[in-house]
Amino acid sequence: MRSPTAEEVFSEYDGVNAIGCGTNLDAETPLSGDLIEWADVIFVMEKSHKNKVSKKYKELLQGKKLACLDIPDNYDRMQPELVRLLKNKVPRYIRL
Repeated sequence: MRSPTAEEVFSEYDGVNAIGCGTNLDAETPLSGDLIEWADVIFVMEKSHKNKVSKKYKELLQGKKLACLDIPDNYDRMQPELVRLLKNKVPRYIRL
């Protein structure tokens, strides 16, 4: 529920278009090459996700920022602690 939460939280900011997706094929919105090309910055929640995305989309990531937020998968959607973590970590990488 981390990515859907991030999409919901950051879509409320002016000038930010956020799409939450997953690295697994069974994700509600799986990551794709089209989404990599669309994005200016790609955030992942875990180092294993960063490795997976880097390996699969190496060519498409040229000139893109790929940042790992190090947020474990133990939160519910829109859980206040998760929202707080996201709001604290994301501004290190983009201007909000």
